[in-house]
Amino acid sequence: MQTACQAVQHQRGRRQYNKLRNLLKDARHDCILFANEFQQCCYLPREGGESMEKWQTRSIYNAAVWYYHHCQDRMPIVMVTEDEEAIQQYGSETEGVFVISFKNYLDNFWPDLKAAHELCDSILQSRRERENESQESHGKEYPEHLPLEVLEAGIKSGRYIQGILNVNKHRAQIEAFVRLQGASSKDSDLVSDILIHGMKARNRSIHGDVVVVELLPKNEWKGRTVALCENDCDDKASGESPSEPMPTGRVVGILQKNWRDYVVTFPSKEEVQSQGKNAQKILVTPWDYRIPKIRISTQQAETLQDFRVVVRIDSWESTSVYPNGHFVRVLGRIGDLEGEIATILVENSISVIPFSEAQMCEMPVNTQENPWKVSPEEEQKRKDLRKSHLVFSIDPKGCEDVDDTLSVRTLNNGNLELGVHIADVTHFVAPNSYIDIEARTRATTYYLADRRYDMLPSVLSADLCSLLGGVDRYAVSIMWELDKASYEIKKVWYGRTIIRSAYKLFYEAAQELLDGNLSVVDDIPEFKDLDEKSRQAKLEELVWAIGKLTDIARHVRAKRDGCGALELEGVEVRVQLDDKKNIHDLIPKQPLEVHETVAECMILANHWVAKKIWESFPHQALLRQHPPPHQEFFSELRECAKAKGFFIDTRSNKTLADSLDNANDPHDPIVNRLLRSMATQAMSNALYFSTGSCAEEEFHHYGESYHIPVCGCNFVLVILKEFLFILIFCFLFEGLALDKYTHFTSPIRRYSDIVVHRLLMAAISKDKKMEIKGNLFSNKDLEELCRHINNRNRAAQHSQKQSTELFQCMYFKDKDPATEERCISDGVIYSIRTNGVLLFIPRFGIKGAAYLKNKDGLVISCGPDSCSEWKPGSLQRFQNKITSTTTDGESVTFHLFDHVTVRISIQASRCHSDTIRLEIISNKPYKIPNTELIHQSSPLLKSELVKEVTKSVEEAQLAQEVKVNIIQEEYQEYCQTKGTSLYTLLEEIRDLALLDVSNNYGI
Repeated sequence: MQTACQAVQHQRGRRQYNKLRNLLKDARHDCILFANEFQQCCYLPREGGESMEKWQTRSIYNAAVWYYHHCQDRMPIVMVTEDEEAIQQYGSETEGVFVISFKNYLDNFWPDLKAAHELCDSILQSRRERENESQESHGKEYPEHLPLEVLEAGIKSGRYIQGILNVNKHRAQIEAFVRLQGASSKDSDLVSDILIHGMKARNRSIHGDVVVVELLPKNEWKGRTVALCENDCDDKASGESPSEPMPTGRVVGILQKNWRDYVVTFPSKEEVQSQGKNAQKILVTPWDYRIPKIRISTQQAETLQDFRVVVRIDSWESTSVYPNGHFVRVLGRIGDLEGEIATILVENSISVIPFSEAQMCEMPVNTQENPWKVSPEEEQKRKDLRKSHLVFSIDPKGCEDVDDTLSVRTLNNGNLELGVHIADVTHFVAPNSYIDIEARTRATTYYLADRRYDMLPSVLSADLCSLLGGVDRYAVSIMWELDKASYEIKKVWYGRTIIRSAYKLFYEAAQELLDGNLSVVDDIPEFKDLDEKSRQAKLEELVWAIGKLTDIARHVRAKRDGCGALELEGVEVRVQLDDKKNIHDLIPKQPLEVHETVAECMILANHWVAKKIWESFPHQALLRQHPPPHQEFFSELRECAKAKGFFIDTRSNKTLADSLDNANDPHDPIVNRLLRSMATQAMSNALYFSTGSCAEEEFHHYGESYHIPVCGCNFVLVILKEFLFILIFCFLFEGLALDKYTHFTSPIRRYSDIVVHRLLMAAISKDKKMEIKGNLFSNKDLEELCRHINNRNRAAQHSQKQSTELFQCMYFKDKDPATEERCISDGVIYSIRTNGVLLFIPRFGIKGAAYLKNKDGLVISCGPDSCSEWKPGSLQRFQNKITSTTTDGESVTFHLFDHVTVRISIQASRCHSDTIRLEIISNKPYKIPNTELIHQSSPLLKSELVKEVTKSVEEAQLAQEVKVNIIQEEYQEYCQTKGTSLYTLLEEIRDLALLDVSNNYGI
């Protein structure tokens, strides 16, 4: 049959297909190729959801039945197949048409049984050889991907579905999901992701690939795994109940490969030796669980087994279980802090090379010998606010990159003027210049737990584009005229300005002035050299400005609250340092009202700029879009709240905000914190987009993770002499309730803001009927840029999260869980699984899984003293609780939001990142010793983790330096080194020759 030949071509490859064609052409075999798919009576269209294999079997059987009737029912027809389901289904359907296995065919139709079995053995041996052709232990073949034109036609017709493959890192071998993309997401009736079950169905696609999927029939759909597995944590719901089948498919083609550099670990010495002494092809294990093992050719496997190594995938043949790749470079030793940080950067495709000489040559000069000054040409072009406006900034102590300032004054007509002034980065960064291209590539400033990598050189970010006090700076300003009583906006003005910030306030000082405590004026440097009269006048002016700004912000916030603004989370922590600048203590701080004042002014500016650039460029403006999340994502949130007697209404951001405000347990404030955290996780991520790519009704901004402007970042370390201020994931997750929104207020650290600044300048020129300088992005180019920025923002979030987890693990790694008090903490259950629970540790902000049933099948049991132990038994899961019952009748039940005592330890891994392991040691809340009361009350100790890990690394480096100094002293005294032979030294040099010393540790 033609169908059988095409099946060979797609499943076995071109080589086997050509061999079959040659056999058919050989007249000695007396075979005929029947084009059954072109015969009117034999052709069968493929049914919706029917797999390719099922359709091929059905087509061949239908052609066999037709041929039997064509021969006037005189000649029996034998259809040979290894498909047991087909044998059961068609075996007795038509008299005269036999559907049997190959072995039964040989046994029943060949008179010479010996020859038949020899042929059967030959065929089976051939099959085994073909399956082992890839030289892998469980070598399997994958079907060939369909041609591009077939995939495109199938997507257009709705037969195939396009999406991005997301592999579940906790179940990487069996579970992946395809998130609908492009036309598929709009035209499909599916409301959830598509499950891809097993590696075979994944068909050589890798996490992040843009794939084409064919849905399986509904009777073959599967559900998500609901049991906990290694390193499990809370995953966002996929849109279906875990116990119910969900749309399931298989990959039939790949539109875009996501192949990049991967960090891998070589097998251990024993594993290398097991592959043979002369083995040159080695399977290396990627750091990312979601990536399959990669086969590379090398003779240095033993030398590199203690290092993190970068490899790149070259190909993945259908005859191989694993992809092929090649060695790129060495990053560093496994477990070394710098090597692990480098791993995180590579895994997120973050480049942190220094700015080039060509890029730095474009930067302005500002030195003591040649200080930067405002140019006369710019004075003519810009509105000068230096003498007419009281401009000031409010930031944390020690902040250097001040990218926003505020002003408020009374106009001659009695109305108020509110001003937001943002650093004019675009004046120094010309379109398509070297530095512009580099900033566009980086797209954002990357903040890790202990360091940051700037988008722009420090001469801009910390100097000329930083709106510091008492110096002239270029700015882009928005000024609104407000009604003196109602604060309603009467007019708005946009333009370039020159400002001189009068005060560089820190948050606490501004709050004290707002509260009427004027003694804080002694901590404000700008007041120190003033006489009493001038000091009093200027102080009254500043206090009035802060108070008026706060009143305006309250009005703006109340207006947004009426439209459904949603606030989910915000935390700030102050850390006290000792004389050696090590972190001594943590002092948690509540968000101040001035935080909200600054945030409201920034939100207002972003909103009005969004409206302006959209009105001027309706098809090529860069806006921020936050679509409403799928309601099914909130299912776990609703169930958890229900367990405490609360009802969460998720129909809109307004009802969600009201519900969360009412979901307060007076006996346990952690409950509301967890519910808000779960609501945050259910939200879809806000994305940049070009207004020409979607309809205006899709612009609505459901929610926004608005970062309070603290040194221009959401994770900051500002080192001072006595204190260290840290903002740890300090943000307000806002349901902004705005129809249009963009990012305008942080061009120092976000390239999207630079694009918006250029659009705003072009809009102003358009209003003035002036020529627009510089070519703006077309809708197509802007959409591509938005995709890049969104991708880099995700990378920034992932790298920040991974670096935090790295420090958490390194902090606990050397601690003995059995004796170290800090390894015992209070935990709160926030989700129930079939074999365990998910826990939140408030003290450290850690989320993770705790098993109630171990690998030996034993279940947890808590005796009269509440201490846990493992015993034979079973688990029974309910909606809001799980019960563990032992064989001797003991039982213990864990409910949602129960407090339990948890032991924290580290699950070490050579090939992957270490992970935190949680173990319930008592079903009672942890009793805090008096000596730890202060520390345990701190909600976040992330800074302590950074301190401890950094200190241990420094001590190790110091020990190494001392060892080197001792050797140098001995060499000076005896003119010889001690311990290391020449042979060992040469061996070390040979090993070092493998390393890429140009970019090893200088990250």
